[in-house]
Amino acid sequence: MQNAPPLRKELKEMFLQELTPPERLFFLKKAREAIILKRYPASEDLFHYCYFLTLRERLRGIERGGGYLRFLLVEGRRETEEAVRLYQERLEARRLPEPDGEGGGFLQYLE
Repeated sequence: MQNAPPLRKELKEMFLQELTPPERLFFLKKAREAIILKRYPASEDLFHYCYFLTLRERLRGIERGGGYLRFLLVEGRRETEEAVRLYQERLEARRLPEPDGEGGGFLQYLE
């Protein structure tokens, strides 16, 4: 019997469709750091945490504008920061004593 993939197919599709190649590399780097250094479990929470970290970087790269664009950037950053904080808290609560052995499969599934 074959093992189930580490993530739902929809999340992998979101990763491939919504992120640019440089953003995918950033995402994978953050996921690797979270699994190895922070000892977070490979999970959907980890996916969302890295996804929102990547969106935060995307928003930082957008040039500043005036008026409505500025409002959208501020609101987008605020909501992204809240999402990062939420998923980080959830991952911290489930932090492992050792790096997750399933982490390699999680990263390979997305590559």
